[in-house]
Amino acid sequence: MKKILFSLIAICSVVVNASAYQVLSTKEFGKDDAKNQNVIVKCTTNTGKTSEEICSLRRYVKCTGKDKKSLCNSWQPWRDLRDTNATYSDWKAAASACCKKKGLR
Repeated sequence: MKKILFSLIAICSVVVNASAYQVLSTKEFGKDDAKNQNVIVKCTTNTGKTSEEICSLRRYVKCTGKDKKSLCNSWQPWRDLRDTNATYSDWKAAASACCKKKGLR
């Protein structure tokens, strides 16, 4: 009985803290000297309904050379375009943080 109760508590805590955003678009722009990747997600409410709130995320890379073998430094961290001070290691973490700031998930 204790194992079942513990399992239910663990499952409930995961469900409450889960992120449930919807990816609207992912695009990569640029060539030659610089590139950027953009991801736009739509947040969801705590009840799982899609919200009209969106988060725009972006990261950059600087490149040298103008041929197909141009060298690019490593990608910069992901940033929320509405709060460029915070940086994230991946777009999913950025999306989750952005939606949480809006009171969504």
